[in-house]
Amino acid sequence: MNKHVDIKRRDRGPKGRSLDDAAFEEMRGLFEGQQLRRDLLIEYLHKIQDTYGCISAAHIRAMAELMRLPQAEIYEVASFYDHFDVVREGEDAPAPLTIRVCDSLSCMMAGSEALIAALESGVDPTLVRIARAPCMGRCDTAPAARVGDREVDHATSESLMKLASEGGFDTVVPDYINLFAYQEYGGYALYDSVRSGAVGAESLIEALSDAGLRGLGGAGFPAGKKWGFVRSYAGPRLMTINGDEGEPGTFKDRYLLESDPHRTLEGALIAAHAVEAERVYFYMRDEYPAVLEILRTEIAALEAAEIIAPGFIELRRGAGAYICGEESAMIESIEGKRGLPRHRPPYIAEVGLFGRPTLNHNVETLWWIRDIVENGAEWFADQGKPGHPGPRSWSVSGRVKEPGVKLAPAGVTIRELIDDYCGGMAEGHEFKAYLPGGASGGILPASMDRIPLDFGGELADADAFVGSHAVVVLSDKDSVKEATLNLLRFFKHESCGQCTPCRGGTEKMVSLLEQEGPLDEAAIRDLEAVMRDASICGLGQAAPNPVNHLLIHFRDEL
Repeated sequence: MNKHVDIKRRDRGPKGRSLDDAAFEEMRGLFEGQQLRRDLLIEYLHKIQDTYGCISAAHIRAMAELMRLPQAEIYEVASFYDHFDVVREGEDAPAPLTIRVCDSLSCMMAGSEALIAALESGVDPTLVRIARAPCMGRCDTAPAARVGDREVDHATSESLMKLASEGGFDTVVPDYINLFAYQEYGGYALYDSVRSGAVGAESLIEALSDAGLRGLGGAGFPAGKKWGFVRSYAGPRLMTINGDEGEPGTFKDRYLLESDPHRTLEGALIAAHAVEAERVYFYMRDEYPAVLEILRTEIAALEAAEIIAPGFIELRRGAGAYICGEESAMIESIEGKRGLPRHRPPYIAEVGLFGRPTLNHNVETLWWIRDIVENGAEWFADQGKPGHPGPRSWSVSGRVKEPGVKLAPAGVTIRELIDDYCGGMAEGHEFKAYLPGGASGGILPASMDRIPLDFGGELADADAFVGSHAVVVLSDKDSVKEATLNLLRFFKHESCGQCTPCRGGTEKMVSLLEQEGPLDEAAIRDLEAVMRDASICGLGQAAPNPVNHLLIHFRDEL
């Protein structure tokens, strides 16, 4: 009887807020001819945001009617992501133009706070909204900003206000190697060999294992072993590509995709074939409008060339949530939900996207597959330092003369990166400290400049890790305490809120660091232990790393 009543209530449509006929017609027109799917909810919200500049309560009610979903379900998804502007009844819509300014560590060091203050005092808030943004993946050209969809390097208040007044906020796509140019130099020949059976899955797994290729998004899990795990579970199987590099200081994946995207795409097709994945979902962060445009264009080109079937690679657009760089949170987002990390086990290799065994890889990991198979595992492994196989793409920013993506061996030291790859320290700056692996990897003093940078080993012994290979260099002009506070504010903002140790822990850690006078070290250490032991995912577990190093290595700043 109760089941019958529930069905009848659902048939009457979502309860609560009354339906606005005009909003309903707008939504019906916007999605005319489409069969709306629950897993595409975030894509639909993007379309509403892009069309109307916000997502109104009336539009949420209309979408609930169209999709036969509770309004609360749509609202909780829309309000979870930073790039959706949810406007309630009686609230004003945001200004028609938004200027986002990055306030993460590299940009803070380059003067983003002064830039934000100048913009806030120099624009009409009814016409232009100034928004703080977490890392925008342009740390080498800090301070970074975005006017509409126009990305701006080395931003100044004058350049941003000039752009705002002149118009022209569309995405600027850099020159890159398109499908035709890629094929001119042997592109997709290896994939053809894999599809024909000339190169088998087992030989591919052996090559990746012998090369020592690891996941290069942060965890460093051996790629060949991951393929074997996924293949061991009964199909049907799926594959995901994690392009959500939101770790402060990280921009290598953007660089790779803005220059040679088919290296990653061919690697993805080879991996998908090896594990017999029925479809590939490419999750790309919304902070990279140029990359999104490149991927749309080149995936369509692959379909037109009949290299892939239409829809085999499905591009999904993130919406501003660092937590979606965690693989299970990313999968929740692809399914059209809030990006909340899942409890493990089971791991996604067994129960992943839509409940299927799922192979997940980072952009750079896939980028190396063609080179490894064509040139041999030994060729790849020998490019690293002894005991540290392979080359790596290092995102280097901060107080160096020549920041950028640096191709250097695994096991390189920070001293070698600075002197041999970045032209030394910036003029007038003396090396003081560095982040070996983004916000999560901790902060080490200059005296520890001979540690090989790689997964595990001496770096792990120092309670640090290389993570996404994001290196930020600090100088004698910088305060490590202020840098630590910046990083913890980032974690506080980006905590998904699912578990109390992370949600409350990051908030409390920020308040402890902000207190005047000596730090309450006993409270900090107690809080650190709780966050590490009880947080569901790596965000809460790793957030105390820079605080730990502040207390150990930089006591003169306390």
